[in-house]
Amino acid sequence: MTNAELMAFVRKNPISVGCGALALLLGGAVYFRASEIPVAEAELTQKSAEADRHGANLKNAAQLKEQLDALVAANKEIDSRLVRGSQIAINTQFFYKLSSETGVKLNDFRQAPPGPSAKGKTVFMPVAFTVSTSGSLAQLIDFLNRLESGAHYCRILSATVAASTGNRSSPLTMTLNLELLGQP
Repeated sequence: MTNAELMAFVRKNPISVGCGALALLLGGAVYFRASEIPVAEAELTQKSAEADRHGANLKNAAQLKEQLDALVAANKEIDSRLVRGSQIAINTQFFYKLSSETGVKLNDFRQAPPGPSAKGKTVFMPVAFTVSTSGSLAQLIDFLNRLESGAHYCRILSATVAASTGNRSSPLTMTLNLELLGQP
């Protein structure tokens, strides 16, 4: 086929030749761009994940100020109810005040020495006490009630109540091992 015949064929069938050339161009473009598809899919996945993360952040940040204020208020409440293990006089005063309010007699009071501290692991630590009191059953129950629902977070580890064997009218004796939530 000569150039003249080729030109005549193109002039006779312009649509067919144009479609064939276009198909060849599109096939070449798809062939050369096929290697870029995995890169584009990876970028799309990354951008979609980032968009989802930003959307979740916006949704979760709607009440962030109110939640922060609630946490700050709760933290202040907790801090006000903590005892300090190093402030033995203030801790002793708390138990003497509780004893005078309930009418029980404080026979023995000891604050246990602090245990090994876990520095950097926790902010709070239990401060252990051994308390021995005597009084009527109603007074002892009132003492326990005020201790558990009082100004400090309290956990009673063990309690022993004993009565005098010789005299039934004598006051009951209660010995408590307890912990108050505190800081060193």
